Amino acid sequence: MNIPVSKPRGRPPKLQAGGDAPAADDRYRAPALDKGLDILELLATQAHGLTRAEIVKEMDRSPNEIYRMLERLVARQYVMRNAGGDRYALSLKLFAMAHMHPPLNRLVNQALPVMDEFTRRAEQSCHMGVYDRGNVLIAAQINSPRGWSFAVQRGARVGLLDTASGHVLLAYADPAGLERMLAEHQPIEGEVPIARSELDKAIARIRTQGLVQRDSAQTFGVVDISVPVLGPDNTALATLTCPYMRRIDRHLGPDLASVQDYLRQAAQALSFQAA
Repeated sequence: MNIPVSKPRGRPPKLQAGGDAPAADDRYRAPALDKGLDILELLATQAHGLTRAEIVKEMDRSPNEIYRMLERLVARQYVMRNAGGDRYALSLKLFAMAHMHPPLNRLVNQALPVMDEFTRRAEQSCHMGVYDRGNVLIAAQINSPRGWSFAVQRGARVGLLDTASGHVLLAYADPAGLERMLAEHQPIEGEVPIARSELDKAIARIRTQGLVQRDSAQTFGVVDISVPVLGPDNTALATLTCPYMRRIDRHLGPDLASVQDYLRQAAQALSFQAA
């Protein structure tokens, strides 16, 4: 059953009274910019827009400063005013800007140096998976600089229900998204089936622990570690996964616990950080 998620009203809770984001260093405050962003974030929560009086009330600011900022946002086409002139709503300009460059390419470009740093510290390979049409697409992959590692090729599609990456994507989806992903899923060659009850238990464990660490369901001797890259709504944009292989010769590389910690740090570096 899908659980409806209500949209918050008013100013986003991460902003303090007065419109200033609680930055660690106030030397870089930009009150006018914060004010404009406050308005955009407020209107983003309102499906039918707000009147100027409603915006003033929600923002707890003077009518004059709200009026000036609204007029500039309208002039720059970030906000549109209805025909009656008494209600304001977001335009599609921000949406269009967000799609000027392929989002996946931007994510990969940001992830590659972080993944490269992880492989150097962990001496293991790493790949990034994203949800794609019912399964998991490997969008980026970097080999271990040591030359000894297990790797999943970029562009490969792996199972949603029998991989660590797939379970993390499911665990960090909203309720409606989870059901949609399961409905779209089509088993791929070699996929290991799982009962819904067992999948639900696995998802619950991941939500509690924040990651997956388990023996690979595809390759003997590999321990999969997978963590989410989180977006602003706390759902998974992607996963970072390390197929950990333990060396048994005289080389002493990072142990499993250290690699897990390095992978967490990498995912946190790529995840959305609320101001």
